Amino acid sequence: MSLQNPESRQPVLSVDNLTVRFNGAPANVVDGVSFSVQAGKTLAIVGESGCGKSVTSMALMGLLPATATVTASASRLLDEPLLGMPAERLLDVRGNRMAMIFQEPMTSLNPVFTIGEQIAESVMRHQGLARKAAMQRALQMLEHVRVPDARQRLDAYPHELSGGMRQRVMIAMALANDPKLIIADEPTTALDVTIQAQILALVSALQAQTGTSMILITHDLGVVAEVADEVMVMYAGQVVESGSVKTLFDDPQHPYTIGLMGSMPSIGPRQGRLATINGRVPTPAEMPSGCRFAGRCPFAISACREARPALLEVTEGHFAACIRAPLEQHLGASA
Repeated sequence: MSLQNPESRQPVLSVDNLTVRFNGAPANVVDGVSFSVQAGKTLAIVGESGCGKSVTSMALMGLLPATATVTASASRLLDEPLLGMPAERLLDVRGNRMAMIFQEPMTSLNPVFTIGEQIAESVMRHQGLARKAAMQRALQMLEHVRVPDARQRLDAYPHELSGGMRQRVMIAMALANDPKLIIADEPTTALDVTIQAQILALVSALQAQTGTSMILITHDLGVVAEVADEVMVMYAGQVVESGSVKTLFDDPQHPYTIGLMGSMPSIGPRQGRLATINGRVPTPAEMPSGCRFAGRCPFAISACREARPALLEVTEGHFAACIRAPLEQHLGASA
């Protein structure tokens, strides 16, 4: 009989009913969000700017300002509660058991310290290594993420590196302490498409080698199709659809997901103008009482504006928060 690691039988991260509200705001900016991340898997959180993706990640990392109130029915990082964790313990966990790759490395890296010093600092803090050993670990990590001339780059400052190299440094820093979970917040947004492809391939390869779980925050469905296992679509702070990548791409069941996919450019001959989603994401002061997407939805009916739709299982493992799902019944029907 084979013996399993107990950690492999539980999610690396599980969150139930996460809410975030800023002081003075009339509505939650993250409202009842629940999800889990399995060992070695990637969960993509998708949506337009303003949908609550980054706020969700910052809440999990304990990086929101004091003006934010964060609550959850339950939240666990492996074997311990996450939200509400004592500040001293959170300092031990952050950068160690879970780490973050930020959107813009030029503003995330300290301009007055060398690359080697910044990676070594994290290793010294969490592994208790002496400076010489920590710098050796920093060199190993730069080589691991395929930074050319890695030994010379140890003494370089962030402004001396290209955007792609800086992002590789951020990945090296995030992986330096062998975290169980990485949160990557739009890690390729500031990069050109060639470098973007290299970074995505690197992240996927490193994840396969280390078995690290990942939350990928993005608005780019092309990136999602390439690297994710599961997808959670957010709109105006709420989860509107979730499921496996294959399920969501083959059979999207929420009008917002369909709209996002319709706005993706394709390689083949264009049949006409790219589809758009009219309107914009409502601000906290504008949140409607019913479905938050109803004002932009081509399938909306009066009932959509009366009550928030529940996130229900449409098919096995595929959830959608739409009272008209499954949508096949309504395609072509008048709203």
